[in-house]
Amino acid sequence: MQPDDRVCVVAVRPATFERCQGRGLYPIPAGYSRATAAYDHLAIYRPAPVSAVTHVAPVVDRVEQTRGGPGPMKAGDWAATVEPFADTDRVTVLELGDLVALADPVVADGTGVRGAWYCTIADLRAADTTAALAARAGD
Repeated sequence: MQPDDRVCVVAVRPATFERCQGRGLYPIPAGYSRATAAYDHLAIYRPAPVSAVTHVAPVVDRVEQTRGGPGPMKAGDWAATVEPFADTDRVTVLELGDLVALADPVVADGTGVRGAWYCTIADLRAADTTAALAARAGD
């Protein structure tokens, strides 16, 4: 990871974290701006059980998939990670490299991640709290 690499920071539920960690998949409803935004890495904010940005992974590929169509997402993945958030039949699936735990997680201090935040690897490493990261992040 290079300091200037662009990062998309997102909040994930446990079911989505499991898929990021175990299968290297992160689905994005097609209408969300993060589906087409340019970034090199995905950083994971976990509201529960830790309330912190804890992991980062390189984005290896993006795959367009429709519900029931060919692609990396299975029916159970769709039900667990897309249906709770969006009524859509199209997603962009980020295929991720190894999910790496941050040596110094960015802990929540009353500011939770909503939507997508964009920053650099240097910003992610420099922030010790989510408020500090929010001050560095942009669209």
